[in-house]
Amino acid sequence: MCGFVGIILKKNLIIKIISMDVMSTGVIGYYVLGAARGGVFAPIVTDNRQVAYADPVPQAVILTAIVIGFSIQALMLVGVMKLARDNPTLESHEIEKNNMP
Repeated sequence: MCGFVGIILKKNLIIKIISMDVMSTGVIGYYVLGAARGGVFAPIVTDNRQVAYADPVPQAVILTAIVIGFSIQALMLVGVMKLARDNPTLESHEIEKNNMP
């Protein structure tokens, strides 16, 4: 929730990127907390077939979400670097005001 509020209320682009990362980390943490269960075992074939196995699909989805979030953050930082070369400030309303026709 803090990340969402930061994206909406803050005007600095770097703070917006950090807020988006906080929001992404919170969502990933929520899914990890929801998927964490006790008494499950790794899905390795053994002689005992009566045990509860952990589903590896949520783990793969979370790892994919982490990688995609990292790449999106890197892309946004490159965009902010480009804006920083052309504008003296990183405040979004100032950039919009300077680039209006």
